[in-house]
Amino acid sequence: MRAAEARDLPALTAFLGARVETSMFPLGNLLGHGFGSDGPRQMRFWIAGDPPTGVIGLSGAGMILPQIDPTEANAAARALAGLSVAGLAGESAQVSALIPALGLSDAPFRMNHDEPQFSLSLADLVLPDCSGLHLVPAAEADRDLLVGWRADYDVEVLGGTPDAARAEAERTIDGWIAAGSHGVLLRDGTPVAMTGFNASLPGIVQIGGVWTPPALRRQGLARRAVALHLAEARDRGVSRATLFSASDHAARVYRALGFVQAGRFTLALLRDPQEVRPV
Repeated sequence: MRAAEARDLPALTAFLGARVETSMFPLGNLLGHGFGSDGPRQMRFWIAGDPPTGVIGLSGAGMILPQIDPTEANAAARALAGLSVAGLAGESAQVSALIPALGLSDAPFRMNHDEPQFSLSLADLVLPDCSGLHLVPAAEADRDLLVGWRADYDVEVLGGTPDAARAEAERTIDGWIAAGSHGVLLRDGTPVAMTGFNASLPGIVQIGGVWTPPALRRQGLARRAVALHLAEARDRGVSRATLFSASDHAARVYRALGFVQAGRFTLALLRDPQEVRPV
């Protein structure tokens, strides 16, 4: 595999776009933040073949975002040799092949979840009864409350430590407010759940950052928050949505909205950055 150059971007973008549901992170980062390594979500890429037969993305924050055949894992590892990485996110068979090839089999992960990935045509969205509920942009909710919610999410879902999670949550919430990517569900004016899109492209969104505080769970609030957010996206011309589910309960919630399983997705986050040492 060779390092991509600016002249490769049209072919690279077309390759990822043809596999968009498992390429939302690298393609969304590229189109939203650019080609390079100056920012945490800027992207570098390595390409196999011409035209591309496989692509490895690396974000400025050190996340490996693959779109390869698993048989290309060793070539990808050689391309990334010596670089510092923070984790991987991608289709499960690809991530499973990459972890040993990168020399990370014995590395400490704070999470390594293989999750079902779901897809939905928004024409098939099943809207539940949302009487008495209202979705507002995150910018209209109390920032400190949202930071606390996000810190709790980082600890519960992503395996973060409380101190580190709070600092990361501050940055995350500020980014979401600036991007207008997340919404807060209100019941009688009180925030009760949060939903969002962690990647957006023309025609498709990827749901992420969904959260309901523990005391308010099992009331269908997350399902309604996601449904209202997707309805807004549909009304402005988005036709598809995708997501990956962290629990069986969440999977049932998404199926109730019309989502169907399309594959499996793995999010693997290292406890500390590691140098790639191909085996």
